[in-house]
Amino acid sequence: MTVETQQLPFDKQYVSQFSEKRNEPKWMTDLRVNALEQADALPMPNPDKTKIDKWNFSRFKHEAQGQTISSLEELPQKIQSFLDIEKQDQNLVIQRNHTVAYSSLSQDLKDKGVVFTDVFTALSEHSELVQKYYMTDGVMVDENRLTALHAALMNGGVFVYVPKNVVIEEPIQSIFWQEDDEAALYNHILVVAEEGSSVTYVENYISDNEAEETVANIVTEVIAKGNAKVSFGAVDNFAKGTTTYVNRRGVAERDAQIQWALGQMNDGNTVSENVTYLMGDGAHANAKTVTVGRGEQKQNFTAKIVHYGKDTDGYILQHGVMKESASSIFNGIGKIENGASKSNAEQESRVLMLSDKARGDANPILLIEEDDVTAGHAASVGRVDPVQLYYLMSRGIPQHEAERLVIHGFLAPVVNQLPIEAVKNQLRDVIERKVY
Repeated sequence: MTVETQQLPFDKQYVSQFSEKRNEPKWMTDLRVNALEQADALPMPNPDKTKIDKWNFSRFKHEAQGQTISSLEELPQKIQSFLDIEKQDQNLVIQRNHTVAYSSLSQDLKDKGVVFTDVFTALSEHSELVQKYYMTDGVMVDENRLTALHAALMNGGVFVYVPKNVVIEEPIQSIFWQEDDEAALYNHILVVAEEGSSVTYVENYISDNEAEETVANIVTEVIAKGNAKVSFGAVDNFAKGTTTYVNRRGVAERDAQIQWALGQMNDGNTVSENVTYLMGDGAHANAKTVTVGRGEQKQNFTAKIVHYGKDTDGYILQHGVMKESASSIFNGIGKIENGASKSNAEQESRVLMLSDKARGDANPILLIEEDDVTAGHAASVGRVDPVQLYYLMSRGIPQHEAERLVIHGFLAPVVNQLPIEAVKNQLRDVIERKVY
């Protein structure tokens, strides 16, 4: 069914039937219906210096099936390139449109109580556990119209649960493949790491809809309990036709760590919010983002770390490359609440512009309500450093290749953080295509 969200022509009956077809628990059906009832009265997000009122949030297909596969070798090469095909016992979920095409979790992790499955299976088999964390501590349903619509129309995603003191050595991975050019991804990613546990999760978003318009409305919630560690890596690569709203939120309790490494390589208009709440004493967050903008693309990125606990550390790094007529806003916000003494908020936002028409705006913001803290910020917007180019060219490297090396070096702090080599290489390839 194709729906028009800006006019909200669909109704409670559609949402209820969608939920019932999937045998969802009553609490999820009620949440969907209540969210839909709220959506029309809620405002749209209001990203700083970015007008989104004419962006497409209304034309899309809400339901689209995809083929399942029995072997990873059945996938096209562009999807295989994200994977180590030869590796046995991969911890992997592949969502094809709104169908789980492939799902695998090692027996060892199953025996330890780890859950890694699609969101609908999780609602069926782990309903109470999902209900405890789903849009309760991270992203709220009523934050804005798009979060409410996400709650009402959620049609995919995964659930990750790591029991107390379980350390997952190998990364687990999801691939979300928007194969149908009109299919909207209302994906919900929920990662819960219990006390003393550790997990590395990596996801990829892929589409090819250059002309057809659709929507990605993605919500991620990462809950890190006491002394837990979550490393979250992502490569978003939606095509030009997809308008993206992505809201990634983390909650870190006492001595917990959340590390974000986000390669945001969409070609369509994008609003991205990455917010981490350091709730417990000694909690730590590191948020790294890189992007390349091109064409007439408009993007707005906000990375925010809020310190509630004492002796917390928050680091934000944003690097962007703009070419042609692309424009991007980078907001890095460190907020230290009253009582969060001994905390440290650091941020760096830097933008390289490769053409006269490209625009980049780096806004470091510190909001300090406590005296006994440390904080710092740095921001820059400019061209490729001529000194670096001269140094490389003086050693016989042609200018084009020198610029390429400088740009890859500029984006390397995030690219190198991705833990899966195939994903890291794929991100480098995407950067290469977008810049050259």
